[in-house]
Amino acid sequence: MSTSNVNSELRSSKIQSGDMVLVRLPNGDVRSIKPERDSTVVIGKFGSFFANDLINEPYGLTFEILGKHLKVVPPRTLQEVEDTDATNELINDGEFVQPLTLEEIQALKQSGVHASDIIKRQIEQHANYSLKTEYSKEKYKKRKEAKYSKSFTTIEPTLFNVCEYWFIKDQNRLRDIRIDSLSQILNLANIRPGGKYLAIDDASGIVVSGILERLGGEGKLITICDTDSPPAYPVMSQMNFKSEITTVLASLNWATCQEDYTPVLPPSELPSDQIRSERQKSRLNKRKVASDFLKKTRDDLFAGGFDSLIVASEYEPHSVIEKMAPYLAGSASIVVHTPHVQIAADLQTRLRNLPQYLCPTVTEAWLRRYQVLPGRTHPIMAMSGSGGFILHAIKIIDDPTASYIQAHGHSKAKQTSSETVREYQGPARFQKSEDASISNVD
Repeated sequence: MSTSNVNSELRSSKIQSGDMVLVRLPNGDVRSIKPERDSTVVIGKFGSFFANDLINEPYGLTFEILGKHLKVVPPRTLQEVEDTDATNELINDGEFVQPLTLEEIQALKQSGVHASDIIKRQIEQHANYSLKTEYSKEKYKKRKEAKYSKSFTTIEPTLFNVCEYWFIKDQNRLRDIRIDSLSQILNLANIRPGGKYLAIDDASGIVVSGILERLGGEGKLITICDTDSPPAYPVMSQMNFKSEITTVLASLNWATCQEDYTPVLPPSELPSDQIRSERQKSRLNKRKVASDFLKKTRDDLFAGGFDSLIVASEYEPHSVIEKMAPYLAGSASIVVHTPHVQIAADLQTRLRNLPQYLCPTVTEAWLRRYQVLPGRTHPIMAMSGSGGFILHAIKIIDDPTASYIQAHGHSKAKQTSSETVREYQGPARFQKSEDASISNVD
C-alpha cells in the first residue's frame, strides 16, 4: 500500500474547515493555523486572507496573499548554478552599497508594489551585486524573499512533520522526543495494526499519535493519565485523524486502573416517573454511556495480554513498570523514554536483577541534517543535542520448575544430556523437552 493511500485513510487528503494546518513561511518558520469557513486567517506580518480560499485545497501547494485572497504559486524549477572562480573579497558592505532607503521600501510596500518588484529594484541599485558569486546572489535573493514575500506553503500533517514542528516549538513539552527517537520507540514496541498496547504519555500526546497512526483504526490502545477526564493531547489534534482512527483509544487514570477501585459515579438510571424533562433524560443517558465505557476499559485492562508497554512519563519508570507489567503478555516489549541518562541507567540496573525482564538495553539516537547541493554539501551546524534515551526490555514468563542447559562454545568431547542439565539456579534459558532429545548449543 502506498504512502498516499495510507495517509488518505488516516485523514482527509484536502484541507477541511476546522483542521489544524501547518504552513511554512518564506523565512523557514512553521506556524499552525485553523481555517474555519467564512472566517479570516491572520499570519502575523505576512498578512491575512479568507479561509474559504484555503479550504478543500490539497496539501503541499504554495499560496501568495494578494489582498485578502490566495493565489496558487507554480512550483519552481531547479536551475543549475554556474560554478565560477569568483570570490567576495572585493565586496565592502556598508550603507552606500544600497541607495534604496527603508522609508522608500515602506512606501513601495504601502503602494501595493509586488515583492518581486521590490527585490528587483534593490538588486538593480545594489552597488556590489555584480561582484558577488552566484552562490552569494542566490543567498541574497532568498534573504530578500523571506523579508518581503507574502507567501506560504501548506504542510501535510504527517507524524514526521508534526513531531518536527512541536520539537522546534517546545521540545520540553515533548520530553525531548525527537522524530528519530520516536521512530525507534515505535519500532522497539513493535506497533502494528491489530495489536493491544499500553501507553503512559506525558509528552503532549506525541507517542499516542504515533501509535494511532500505525494502528490505523485496528487494535486497542489504553493510556494511563492523571486526570479524571480523557487527557487533551495537543499533538493528536494537530494530526487531523478521522474519527474511526481514534475509536481504538481509551483512557484510565491511576485510580481507576486499580483492581480494588470502586468507581463513584452519579446515578445513571432512575425510575421513569422521576424523570422530569428530556434534558434530564439526556444527561442520564450520557452518564450511562460513560459508566459502561469505563467498565469496559477496566475489563480490557485487567484481561491483560497486551503486546507492549510504552512509557514517556515524568514519574519514576520502575514503579510504572511494576504496576503495568502484570497486564503484559509473554515476550511483550517494554520501552521507556527519558530525557536523562541517569534515570535510564538506574532502571537498566534494576531490571537486570529481575528474572522476568530479558536484555534491558539503553540506547541514544543521533540525528544530523545535511545540506545537499552541488559543491555545497555540508552538515547543518545548528542542531539539537539529544533526542533522549531509550530503554528496551522484553518481559518473559518465568517458569520456576524449568531447567536450563549450560552452553559450551568449543567442547571437543560430545556430552550427554544428563551431564549438561543442572539444577535451576536462575531464569529459564532453554526449557527441557520431555519428548525430544537436547543437543549441545554451540
